[in-house]
Amino acid sequence: MSIFKRIFRVGQAEAHAIVDKLEDPIKMTEQGIRDLKQDLDKSLQALAEVKAMAIRSRKDLNTNKEMAKNYEQKAILLLQKAEKGELEVAEADRLATEALSRKEEAVEAASRAQEEVNRFDTNISQLDKNIKKLKSTITSYENELRTLKARARVSSATQKINKQLSGIDSSGTVSMLEKMKEKVAQQEAMSEAYGEISMENRSIDEEIDDVLSDKNVKASNSLEELKAKLKQQ
Repeated sequence: MSIFKRIFRVGQAEAHAIVDKLEDPIKMTEQGIRDLKQDLDKSLQALAEVKAMAIRSRKDLNTNKEMAKNYEQKAILLLQKAEKGELEVAEADRLATEALSRKEEAVEAASRAQEEVNRFDTNISQLDKNIKKLKSTITSYENELRTLKARARVSSATQKINKQLSGIDSSGTVSMLEKMKEKVAQQEAMSEAYGEISMENRSIDEEIDDVLSDKNVKASNSLEELKAKLKQQ
């Protein structure tokens, strides 16, 4: 039982240190609960056996009480027959004495049966009390085990997440992003540079075509319209 006391004191710092040293506290707790359930089964079997003996002793008690009563009644009937002259007095006394002797034997047997009944009742009461305590203990440990499993799952998930978060910078993710930004900026600059170079290396035909393009014609027309507007003003 001491292993459970150590395992389930999870609210104390000392218990945390002890649990950490255990190979697998959850599996050990599950095994402990299985052991307790086996003890419970044995206790229930013992209770059933004691109850059976108590029932038998109670039957013996009632039987011997009835026998004592019957033998006493028979002794009375024998004496009554002698009084009526239906039976010789000596014979009636002899038989009545035997009946009373059997009555005493039955009374003693009933007394022993009563003692056994009392003892078995005490044993039954104690066993029943222990079984109820054992059931309560098992229920308590099962509840603690469910809590322990839930805490273990949460702790494991939290530890995994925290480990991932703590490893972000060390894994070079931020550094990689900075390098990617620098690379993209360099590529954009190179693209712009090549664009400027391509403009400088245009042929005379390309320049003429560019001048004669609709875009430049439209721009020239807009310029002439603006000049005419200014002259009118």
